[in-house]
Amino acid sequence: MTGLERDGGRTAGGGPLLLGVRHHGPGSARAVRAALDAARPRTVLIEGPPEADVLIALAGEEDMRPPVALLAHAVDEPGRSAFWPLAEFSPEWVAIRWALEHEVPARFIDLPATHTLAWGRDEADRAEGEEGDGSTDAGAGADGEGAEGSRAEGDGGEAGAPRGGAGPSDADLRVDPLAVLAEAAGYDDPERWWEDVVEHRGSGEGDPFAPFRVLEEAMGALRETYGDGGHDRDLVREAYMRLQLRAAQREFGDEVAVVCGAWHVPALRRRTAVTVDRALLKGLPKVKTDMTWVPWTHRRLSRASGYGAGIDSPGWYGHLFGAPDRPVERWLTKVAGLLREEDRIVSSAHVIEAVRLAETLAAMRGRPLPGLGETTDAVRAVMCEGSDVPLALVHDRLVVGDVLGEVPRSAPAVPLQRDLDRIQRRLRLKPEALERELELDLRKETDAGRSRLLHRLRLLGVAWGEPVASRGSTGTFRETWRLRWEPELAVRVAEAGVWGTTVLAAATAKAEADAVAAQGLAEVTALAERCLLAELPDALPVVMQVLADRAALDADVGHLAQALPALVRSLRYGDVRGTDTGALAEVAAGLAERIFVGLPPACAALDADAAEEMRRHVDAVQGAVALLADASESGGRPADDLRSRWQTVLHVLSVRDTVPGVIRGRAVRLLLDDGELAQDEAARLMGLVLSPGTPPGDAAAWIEGFVGGGSGGGMLLLHDERLLGLVDAWLTGVPAEAFTDVLPLLRRTFSAYEPGVRRTLGELVRRGPGQRASAVAAAGSGLPGFAAELESERADAVLPVVRLLLGLGGTDGPERAEENVEPDRAEEDVEPERAEENVENDLAGVTG
Repeated sequence: MTGLERDGGRTAGGGPLLLGVRHHGPGSARAVRAALDAARPRTVLIEGPPEADVLIALAGEEDMRPPVALLAHAVDEPGRSAFWPLAEFSPEWVAIRWALEHEVPARFIDLPATHTLAWGRDEADRAEGEEGDGSTDAGAGADGEGAEGSRAEGDGGEAGAPRGGAGPSDADLRVDPLAVLAEAAGYDDPERWWEDVVEHRGSGEGDPFAPFRVLEEAMGALRETYGDGGHDRDLVREAYMRLQLRAAQREFGDEVAVVCGAWHVPALRRRTAVTVDRALLKGLPKVKTDMTWVPWTHRRLSRASGYGAGIDSPGWYGHLFGAPDRPVERWLTKVAGLLREEDRIVSSAHVIEAVRLAETLAAMRGRPLPGLGETTDAVRAVMCEGSDVPLALVHDRLVVGDVLGEVPRSAPAVPLQRDLDRIQRRLRLKPEALERELELDLRKETDAGRSRLLHRLRLLGVAWGEPVASRGSTGTFRETWRLRWEPELAVRVAEAGVWGTTVLAAATAKAEADAVAAQGLAEVTALAERCLLAELPDALPVVMQVLADRAALDADVGHLAQALPALVRSLRYGDVRGTDTGALAEVAAGLAERIFVGLPPACAALDADAAEEMRRHVDAVQGAVALLADASESGGRPADDLRSRWQTVLHVLSVRDTVPGVIRGRAVRLLLDDGELAQDEAARLMGLVLSPGTPPGDAAAWIEGFVGGGSGGGMLLLHDERLLGLVDAWLTGVPAEAFTDVLPLLRRTFSAYEPGVRRTLGELVRRGPGQRASAVAAAGSGLPGFAAELESERADAVLPVVRLLLGLGGTDGPERAEENVEPDRAEEDVEPERAEENVENDLAGVTG
């Protein structure tokens, strides 16, 4: 007599042990373990792609830590892929581990991935033909379920829905077995029903096979009523499973255990002819596939991620599986620990009271034990004082969670992935599921290497890191990245493998291909900047040649002005990264010359939108010329000629009547800021524009260009009495019928000022033209910041802080001053020229 027969694992008619489960259900996982311990089968068959049989042994290695996923991708099209996620509380993972521990053969018996991926491609092609759009939702599989492989909620029905699948979905017709059974039991929430009948049921008590017999009977009734549940792919998958089950029975007899979605159990139990099953599989499309293990996260197991077999609370289910005794007390202790880390006052008394409340709520609601609903209500009432804000943190960090699994280094991987792993270990840059910010100092070799890696991965489309603005410094030696590793990035790495076997080689090849395929000049200049950031010396000559060719052919001044700033910004990286930017400077200088010649004609006869866009180009060129002149001067070339030519262009723009007012006003302002235009002349030009002969709309546009909020024009009006008087006089003289037309533009101009600037300007205007000068000059007038003369005592109080900012030491002596130097500069010796550059960069950040 076999073990299955002794322990009652089979039905009355005999046959294999069929363990129908809910994927990612801790109750099912515990029941599977108990049933396997009792039955002791000779082999275990598991729902999953057979290509992964060779990877099962890796699940027993010490470095393998769930959640993980089986990843299958098409060899010729790595972006077409499918995932089969497994958590510690997944019944399939428990079955795999049991088989390895007991040295029992384990096999996957679902439809092979070679058919699944090809099937999804055919459906995507049909969708493209029907809809006329090849783009599809990467988060939806061909069966309308999640990209992560796709098991149907409640039964684990689909395995391996590929990424990129599309087409008419049967998801709306798909039967949710849990919802049907919960409704029949009088529950309005399938999750609550599942907790009551499965998760809260003790393990190891009574008959270990009873839960599976009951579930099989329920699913049998559902299959009789609903057939395939609205999805004909199940019929093909179940035919393949039956063939694999027959093969296992021929080898091991009936001492076979099958772990699969409960929805499939009636179909596997049903006797069908072998010829019928083979006929269903005949002619299935194929595609060559590779398969490996990849890390996964609890967040990607959640239903909110779009995963077809997702669960609402993977973190909670993981806790239930790992803490079978006193789960409520342990859970609320975790919640208290999290809230304490966030500086909320939570004591042990809060935990005790929350446990009591959860148990009381469960008794009032007729539940055997407190579930997630009861514990959540208790946390909200006791620990969060009724607020949903800290409760949202608990849900995000604990109920869902960001646990990231690990896979052993011996797992198969594409060469590019192995090179990436090696670089990550060398740079001590470990992938993490939780989002974090990384500050880099490019003067340090390790940080410079991290920067190069992240920039190269961005070029390859592997968006592990996203650059963000640095808080501490505006210098080019600082970078800030926001990092977060998503499981899908493993697919992106596999896709990028077509460009090379190492990160450097792949990024170089990708940059060269992108340069040739770029449509516009701005794209090529942006690519040149990224090549410098990623330090790709072999790709830069190709990109620069394409850039020079495109610049020579492009006659659009707007395109040239849009391309110049990114090109000039790249020149700044030579000092910090040690990159030769000579060729870049030559191309940038040529672009600037063409802009100088073509800008005045391009600014004529523009409508309001085009004028505003061109004004932004003028601002960008102004900053680019300043940087380019500095770079030219540091490179041994004269910079005065470049600046003077640009100032000549601004003079032309400021006085030409055919140029829109917003551009003329900005040209006057830029000349005034550079000291190339006296205040008297600026006041004269403003007076001419604001004279009664100028249309109010054109005058308002000129003011927008001259003192627009983003240019610091408010401070200019604040300190120049004549300019403020001209604006005030013109504004009060605008006819009533024209005032409504110019009001939106004026509102946009002045609303961008800082609140303090607006308040002070309003105070000056309220005092009136005759009293402004006296109000500014009078001491104690009540106007903040003004006095009759310099107050020496207040000025002296600021000097120590200024000396510290400049690194000159404070009043406490050079020793104390040295201690107060910014930490990143005290860490290592900096060359005098570099130190002066750093001080200038920091002061630029302070003064805005």
